[in-house]
Amino acid sequence: MNLAEHYRQMYVDSLGVIRSQGPQTDELIDSPEDTRRGITLLTRPPQEVKAAVHAMLERLRGLEPDQYYYPDEDIHLTVLSIITCRSGFTLEEIVPQDYIRLIQNTLRGLPPIRIRFRGITLSPGCVMIQGYPNDDTLNRFRDRLRDAFRNSPLRQTLDQRYTLRTAHSTIIRFRRPFRDTDAFLSALESCREQDFGSFRLDRMELVLNDWYQRRENTRELGFFQL
Repeated sequence: MNLAEHYRQMYVDSLGVIRSQGPQTDELIDSPEDTRRGITLLTRPPQEVKAAVHAMLERLRGLEPDQYYYPDEDIHLTVLSIITCRSGFTLEEIVPQDYIRLIQNTLRGLPPIRIRFRGITLSPGCVMIQGYPNDDTLNRFRDRLRDAFRNSPLRQTLDQRYTLRTAHSTIIRFRRPFRDTDAFLSALESCREQDFGSFRLDRMELVLNDWYQRRENTRELGFFQL
């Protein structure tokens, strides 16, 4: 996959939808009755990268304060969504240690991975940081993990929504119509190539999470030092 072209096309297509129909707003983001939970393998960027993202978010918040801006502690990169969030899912349905063991075995021999966060892209419902791995190691690891899970008896819903090939990080979700569409989209355009820094992916977490990876609804099941 040509990531730069993929992100560019996402941006162009979503911009057209937003300009013609408005943003797709999330009706559940503020609902206390949202019980969707799942299992995710993820990593988190270091503080200096999150600080650069935070500074941009504060500028955008000044234009559109009604949108949902990810707190620093919730910013993450999904390595693989193992069980997609669904209403009512609980840990009682699985044995977390079995998942930890499978991931540990699959991680053996994994070479270093570096990610650069540069620029932003869009979907009709959110803003994302564009992540660029330094090579294809991340996707080769994802494929190894997919094979390992599919050859095991462990419960999973891999690629149920889509096959993850990018290294993006969602940072804003739309929950209200824009106050000033032109001003906000112009501000987003100015961030299209902003460099937020790079980091070595040296730690992964297996977590029980809600749809938004809110810290208060996240439970770490295991971590893996690379």
